[in-house]
Amino acid sequence: MMKSAVDSAFHHHFIVFYVKFIQQGSYKEAANWLKHTITNQLQGGKKNVFACEIIEPVPNKPIVIGSIFGAEPNLPSIVLNGHYDVVPVAEEHWDVNPFEAVKTNDGRIYGRGTQDMKCVLIQYIVALARGLERGWTPRRTINLTFVPDEEIGGYAGMKQLLGSPQWERIQPVGLVLDEGVANTGEAFTVFQGERKTIWIRLEATGPTGHASRFVENTAVPKLMEVCQKALAFREEQRRKLGVEGGCAHASSKKLGDVATLNITMLKSGFPINEKMEEFALNTIPPVAQAGFDIRLPLNMSVEDISDLLNEWCADEGVKWEFSPWHLPSLNPHCITSTSREKNPFWGIFLDTMEEMGHKIEVEVLPGATDSRMVRELGIPAFGFSPMRRSPILLHEHNEYIDESVFIEGIGVYEKLLPRLADADPSMAAPSPEEESCVAKKCKMMSVPNGQ
Repeated sequence: MMKSAVDSAFHHHFIVFYVKFIQQGSYKEAANWLKHTITNQLQGGKKNVFACEIIEPVPNKPIVIGSIFGAEPNLPSIVLNGHYDVVPVAEEHWDVNPFEAVKTNDGRIYGRGTQDMKCVLIQYIVALARGLERGWTPRRTINLTFVPDEEIGGYAGMKQLLGSPQWERIQPVGLVLDEGVANTGEAFTVFQGERKTIWIRLEATGPTGHASRFVENTAVPKLMEVCQKALAFREEQRRKLGVEGGCAHASSKKLGDVATLNITMLKSGFPINEKMEEFALNTIPPVAQAGFDIRLPLNMSVEDISDLLNEWCADEGVKWEFSPWHLPSLNPHCITSTSREKNPFWGIFLDTMEEMGHKIEVEVLPGATDSRMVRELGIPAFGFSPMRRSPILLHEHNEYIDESVFIEGIGVYEKLLPRLADADPSMAAPSPEEESCVAKKCKMMSVPNGQ
């Protein structure tokens, strides 16, 4: 009974901790809170073995970096990365205030960021704090990097961190852990790579005229022809999901294995007021625009989708371009090896999970995270959020995490992080050459992002 009471007190402390983090508003408030909390929880009166700072390569975009110095600091370090920014909310669709972190009687903690990904940041901190309280000193240095702007591409967050003197200072890095996604079943999901995100803008032009006439070759029909071709491609990819012939276990495809394409913007018409709320519906517009969100699986390159777009647009004379605020990397897809020989950290990860009785499902992430930038440097990175038996609610209304799921995740990191940090020094870290890319080794051939 005493152990249960102690655990209950610990759990309450963690939840209070977590709730306070969700309630932080601006970037500056969140970053300052994180620095204060990391320092209080991890320093333990030993200033010579711990450091924490905030850097701001882009004004008003603070990055928090904390380090627990290992007993053998020259060994490749472990980086625990995460983003503290969240996506916007439509408050009218929430049953609670999305920024109050409301805990209900059934153990659910509601709030924007509860799954994506403030839970993981707090789990890192609490798991490390509990280990240090027991007198543990990691063999390898553990670095915490908490960044902004992941939800809008990471260019003012992770990309800035990777080009900073502070990042150079923590080299070499043996492994990065970053965010994953919940699993509705009994297993934990681990992502070894992710689809490429491509944002496209299209524009069609044509003659104008009175809408009572049969004016030919106008902009809107041209654009709609291209959109129809795009939607046919979308349906072709959707049909590949699930099982393709044979038995149900033979060739089941998941979302990360196929391409997705969604039309996310349509714009045309003659506005007749400044707020663009009313349009001249009797006039044929000379310009029509669309936007596509395209996610490319490992077997499809940027060149492949560019060829398709050229083909779709050629007959209609429609122009297309990559979104100037989110230009894609031209690198091939980079994935982190799950071979024990090529990536010994994976062996430790897998053995630790098996020892705890947890099943692992390895996938390609359907979306995009900051991990893609790390993998392009040849550094192994796994996307892992220890949430199982949980609905996937990132970016959704009424996002929540169950208290039991949150607490279990702390226990997972309590076991996993010391195993990774204390790995045998003779164990070589995966080299960039061993970091598997679909095609050839990445060389950071990114398109200039204009920022």
